[in-house]
Amino acid sequence: MNPLNSPLEIGVRALVLLAESYPQPLDLAQLAVLDHAVLHSGDLDGPPSLHPSLPGHSGELGMKRTVLEQALLVLIRAGLAGVEADETGLVYRATERGPAFVDILEAPYVVRLRERAEWAVHHWAPETDVRAVTAALLNYSTSSSTPFEGRRD
Repeated sequence: MNPLNSPLEIGVRALVLLAESYPQPLDLAQLAVLDHAVLHSGDLDGPPSLHPSLPGHSGELGMKRTVLEQALLVLIRAGLAGVEADETGLVYRATERGPAFVDILEAPYVVRLRERAEWAVHHWAPETDVRAVTAALLNYSTSSSTPFEGRRD
């Protein structure tokens, strides 16, 4: 198994995001956009990006949803996250064990990931329209200064 962009890697990132938003749930679209924001936060006027900014990285978003669904199943099976239905559809929430599990992870990457997740969930996302951001990322043109016009600074 290649660990890069695997359900395990994306699952750890999703769990960090769910732990940061706990007890508030997130849907699949929110998780996909937040994961992108965590990885490429420097492109969004946030902290330095976790991953390098490569041409076409906005294309990651389309592939991410499938692997993210697999990652969420891993978290659910491990008892670290749960799925429930609300008025908008399916949402995912960290279980009480989820944030505790994240707290025991000590790798430098996880420390930086948690910092960016805190920024993404609490500072960038509250006024971000997930559908608009997804469309902007998928249609992003390199001639544009930022695909996130009108978002909160």
